[in-house]
Amino acid sequence: MNKKLLLPLLLLFAISAKAQQKVISLYPGAAPGSQKWDWNQVESADNVFHGNVIYNVSHPSLTVYAPEKGANTGTAVIVCPGGGLQTLSIEHEGYAVAKWLQKKGITAFLLEYRLMHTLGNDPYKEMLAKMKANTVLHDQAPVAPLANADGRNAIAYVRAHAAEYGISTSRIGIIGFSAGGTIADSTAFGYTAENKPDFVASVYAYFPQEMQANIPQDAPPIFLAAAADDQSSIYSTLLYNTWINAKHSAEIHIYSKGGHGFGMKTQNLPSDNWIDQFNNWLNTQGLLTPVDKTNKSPQQRDQDWANWQKYVEDRIHNDWAWLKKYEDENAKLPPPAPGEKRVVFMGNSITENWGHMDSAFFKNNHYISRGIGGQTSTQMLARFREDVINLKPTAVVIAAGINDIAQNTGPISLENIFGNIVSMAELAKANGIKPILTSILPASEFPWHPGLGPAEKVIKVNAMVKAYAAKNHLVYVDYWSAVVNDKNGMKPELTMDKYVHPNLDGYKVMEPIVMKGINETLKGK
Repeated sequence: MNKKLLLPLLLLFAISAKAQQKVISLYPGAAPGSQKWDWNQVESADNVFHGNVIYNVSHPSLTVYAPEKGANTGTAVIVCPGGGLQTLSIEHEGYAVAKWLQKKGITAFLLEYRLMHTLGNDPYKEMLAKMKANTVLHDQAPVAPLANADGRNAIAYVRAHAAEYGISTSRIGIIGFSAGGTIADSTAFGYTAENKPDFVASVYAYFPQEMQANIPQDAPPIFLAAAADDQSSIYSTLLYNTWINAKHSAEIHIYSKGGHGFGMKTQNLPSDNWIDQFNNWLNTQGLLTPVDKTNKSPQQRDQDWANWQKYVEDRIHNDWAWLKKYEDENAKLPPPAPGEKRVVFMGNSITENWGHMDSAFFKNNHYISRGIGGQTSTQMLARFREDVINLKPTAVVIAAGINDIAQNTGPISLENIFGNIVSMAELAKANGIKPILTSILPASEFPWHPGLGPAEKVIKVNAMVKAYAAKNHLVYVDYWSAVVNDKNGMKPELTMDKYVHPNLDGYKVMEPIVMKGINETLKGK
């Protein structure tokens, strides 16, 4: 294709895609402070860098990227592209970010905030001239407060219209890049109840020490990212230290290479990974888990969410693998009686729920449940000594992997999931305990982390575990085949959430299968 035609076609596609979204004027009339601005907003790639940008914004707006029906987590994020207050770098810091959030079940609001007036038709050329003349900060000075006000008003708008979009009023955050990151960071200071962000993320933002005064006592958690080969890393580090010293929640990632303005670009550099780390942070904060759909009042839901955030934060800092979950129960458990063939079930919420929903199954068969909801194989491996080896069982049923595929503690390769399961099996054998390996249950989707396509990943890990069991003469318990549907998900009538967790009927299908495997193992077959 002719390169001269390619840019206009790409721009036309971007404008067409945007036209399908709902666009909201941030102010009912002319924006306060810029009532006399009469220039027209432009979106163009006709500039010295041939990058698609928006410039001459005089009427700020929000473009809504709503999740698919049924995928809404109740979380909202306002997206602030960068561009030195001269432009909006709308592709890699705007559209791509909003669509990524949308796929995660988050309602994204793309903010087009007020910018400096571009007199010609190439905003980049004018910005380069200002940089050469060293007038950038001087020229930005009258516009920066207006852009910051747009960020605050965007938060207030989303909170006031939360019910309309199915958003929790305590799950409204903001992310910004470069100058947009300055806007995002600024919202974490001097806020009101209406425009307080519940969480903030800023990527390679300009935010010097003098802007970091008067830290609120209830400051929101913050995520920071930058590259070491860009000056913004200094500002990000300063803000991180400010937050930590004030005993507020903060996470920072400084990449060795990436430069400035990497956004959602793939450069095959370390900075490409920032979006994965941001995903992990959102998940750790509980922001990818759907809000409670019960009939609780908004106040009750907000309090529950506040309690959950505190719980997650405490867990990370105090007992990541939850070694103390069963500490008291383990201490009270006597050594196995002579002739007792103790069996421990090591797992996640599927194991933990099993022990609650059919406690008679465990009690009648003298099985011990050591499942912990939400756990990954890495966490289970970390607590394997406390919750399995020290209990001196004859056998252990190991059920792990589904939360790894859901990225509950971050991205992990299928090989490493398998490796963690093997490590638990090897630890068991080294301590005279017979490992029983189980399949991961089928799953076509994760309600708390949509869009990961888990079905095929489950099949691949199961194949690895089954082959390892056969090679090492271990029993492999195949739940998967008994509960799978024609789409490689779980049969809906056997689940409590339609996707991952079995109901009592599901457990009743699984029980004879695992008992057969346990009996074979205890008989030495």
